[in-house]
Amino acid sequence: MNPEIKTILYATDMGDHMRPVFRFALELARKHKAKIVMLHVMEPLNSGILTAIDIYMPKIKSKEVLQDGMHKVLGKMQKRLEKFCEDEKEIHPDDCEYISKVKVVSGRSAETIIHQADKLGVDLIVVGSHTDPSIRSSLLGSTARNVTQLSRRPVLVVPVYE
Repeated sequence: MNPEIKTILYATDMGDHMRPVFRFALELARKHKAKIVMLHVMEPLNSGILTAIDIYMPKIKSKEVLQDGMHKVLGKMQKRLEKFCEDEKEIHPDDCEYISKVKVVSGRSAETIIHQADKLGVDLIVVGSHTDPSIRSSLLGSTARNVTQLSRRPVLVVPVYE
């Protein structure tokens, strides 16, 4: 029995080296006629920064600053996606139609990826093996390792090379 893959959660740190991981997710989506949800998790600000924001800015202004940061990251992700689609258009013109949603959320990476996968009811999580290509000697980065250990859903870890 082959598993049915209808929705893929592609978790990205938006690094340039993640492009092959995204291509792999697109290839899977094409083969399974699945949709992709792109997810970027922003680590929460540490307590020292949050305290400084609270001390030096009114509450309303600090919330605006944090929300503005999330919107900027979302905009950056959407621009990267558009650029990727432009660059890859000659090879696979319809690939970008597989992307159903682009999400930016705040939280601890592995736990948030798993929470979003559960919330969205995805069939597969796709992550890169690590975010820093210089750590090739390490088997897996901490986020990929934690996602594979904590997830009850299948996780595909794609090797990242420079």
